[in-house]
Amino acid sequence: MRIRILELIEGAKQARGLTVIIDVLRAFSLECYLYDFGAQLVRPVGRVEEGFALRKAHPGSLLVGERQGKMIDGFDFGNTPGGIPPEAVKDRLVFHTTSAGTQGVVQATGASEIISGSLVNAAAVAAYIKAKQPEEVSLVCMGNGGVRRAEEDLLCAEYIRSLLEGRPLADLRERIQALPTHGAEHFFNPETQDVFPEQDFWLCMQVDRFPFVLRMERDEIGLRSVREFVRNVEESIDQGWA
Repeated sequence: MRIRILELIEGAKQARGLTVIIDVLRAFSLECYLYDFGAQLVRPVGRVEEGFALRKAHPGSLLVGERQGKMIDGFDFGNTPGGIPPEAVKDRLVFHTTSAGTQGVVQATGASEIISGSLVNAAAVAAYIKAKQPEEVSLVCMGNGGVRRAEEDLLCAEYIRSLLEGRPLADLRERIQALPTHGAEHFFNPETQDVFPEQDFWLCMQVDRFPFVLRMERDEIGLRSVREFVRNVEESIDQGWA
C-alpha cells in the first residue's frame, strides 16, 4: 500500500487512489457530530450560492457552514459542533460548506474513492482502509482555508498513517496538548470566542470517538456524505493513545 500525505487545495487536486480529505478544526469533526446528533443526511457543498439554492429546493433542510470561520449570513448554523443543538438537526437534511474541508472533497477529482477524516474517527478511517486494501492512499490535510498548513490536520494524517503501518505514534497526546499554543490559539483567545469557541476545540480532539467513516458519493443532487460503520475499529486504535 502506497501512502502519501498531501496538503491544501493543491494536494486535493493531486490526490489519487482511496483519498481521505482531512479537516479536524472543524468541518469533518462536525459532520461526524451531525450524524451522531441524528441528522438524516449531510451533503457537502462547494459554493455558498449552491447551498442557498439547494435549501430552497429542499424545504425543511438546513444550511451549516462558514467562511473565514464565521457563520455565513442567511445560514442556519455555523461550522461549530458545540454550537448546534442536537434536536435542531435530528432527522434533517443538512447542506454543509466550509473554507477548506468541503472544498477538498470538490477538488479531489482524481480520487478513486473519497472519505473524510478527522481525529474523532481516525481509527475507523484506518480500519476502513485496511479492509479495502487499496494500492494507493492519499491523506490530504486541508489546513487553514485550504491554503495554509494546520498542525492538527497533519497530526491526524500522521496518526492514520501510523495505524495503517502498525506502529504507534508516540507523541500523539503531547502534540494534541501543544495545539492550544501551536496552531489553535484562536480557540483560546477571549476576543474570538464567538467564532472559535474553546468547546469546539475539545470536541474535535476526542480521538477515536466515532466508529464510522463518512464516504462521499455523488447523485443527481450533488455530493452526499454517507455514514458507514466499520468493523474491528478497536484493533486499529493506537494503544499508546488509548
